[in-house]
Amino acid sequence: MIEKRTLKNGRRVYRVRWRDAGRGSPEHVRSFDRHEDAVRFETDIRRRKQLGQLADLETGRETLDEWAREWFRSYAQPNLAGHTLAYYARAWDKHVLPRLGEYELRRITPAVIAAFVDELRHAGVGDPTVRKVLSLVQSVLSRAVVLGKIRANPVAAVRKPAQARRRAVRPLTPAMVEQLRKRMPTERDATLVSTLAYAGLRPGEALALTWADIGKRTILVERSVALGKVKETKTRKPRSVRLLAPLRSDLKVLRMQLGRPDDGELVFSRPDGEPWLDTDWRNWRNRVFQPAAKAAGLGAIRPYDLRHSFVSLLIAERRTIIDVARQAGHSPTMALNTYGHVFDELEGTEPASAEELIRAARATQVRPPHRSVGSQANENPA
Repeated sequence: MIEKRTLKNGRRVYRVRWRDAGRGSPEHVRSFDRHEDAVRFETDIRRRKQLGQLADLETGRETLDEWAREWFRSYAQPNLAGHTLAYYARAWDKHVLPRLGEYELRRITPAVIAAFVDELRHAGVGDPTVRKVLSLVQSVLSRAVVLGKIRANPVAAVRKPAQARRRAVRPLTPAMVEQLRKRMPTERDATLVSTLAYAGLRPGEALALTWADIGKRTILVERSVALGKVKETKTRKPRSVRLLAPLRSDLKVLRMQLGRPDDGELVFSRPDGEPWLDTDWRNWRNRVFQPAAKAAGLGAIRPYDLRHSFVSLLIAERRTIIDVARQAGHSPTMALNTYGHVFDELEGTEPASAEELIRAARATQVRPPHRSVGSQANENPA
């Protein structure tokens, strides 16, 4: 119904009152300055009531800021890795919150998102960051669609910047890996390099390994360390990788030098036995790994790049793409996209044993002098 009211300041308004259901249900009120606007709105209310869409009128009134807080609490924190969560929080606070935070969900349209993209670019934000920020907003609003807060995701209609072409991976040969290992200051550092390069583990997966995960022929990968916490792997699926004999020997030597720790203890832990923190990892990468890589003439490589060496060794043995993908923790499609050029390079050559290639590389290296067991890179975090 429409009622005319005169406010204390003399302003005349027209109020439309309605209920979602019968008597006893909450009453809603909307005010208009013009009578014709109130009539149009009341007509829309009647139409929605006949179509069973009346409840939609009041949905999506939460601001994006309010909704995002709930999204982070109920969805992001239980499901996303620590590094991803930290990046999302920083990106949200820096790029999204100041520009879109006060918008009601229902007021966020494709036009609003397009203007948001233009504003980011005008502020000098690069396309890779714009793409990641849009993906984050789209994820937040997808949850709103699922829970009926909005009907469609406005980000889906806006074209994201093209993803930059990835540089082809260049796996380190066993000879390069052995040069790097030779320059590691401690036995644990050298064994961490072996684990990354000869088992293909992601750094977080290597740091979550316990001695119980090291079998006679395989390594079980079912956890990962992120921000000092042990969580699921990136794929959330356990996998086993082949334990090559040279790596088995490295791990055996390390365990003996550590005094044969219990099965439940971490292979690569802090001095107090706890998982590495983010600062520990950065210290090791900057103070130990990168100087050793530079001394070995390997240039600006990352610890993550070592896992490509294991994959290339599997390909050299003529392993199928299915087997390569399974051990790398990839889908076959992703493995082929990432390592297709390695398959092409080795096509027509004779199969080569991964273990023999590593042994041959080690035979050319002068054995380093006796090293201490543990790394000091994570004893004094920056």
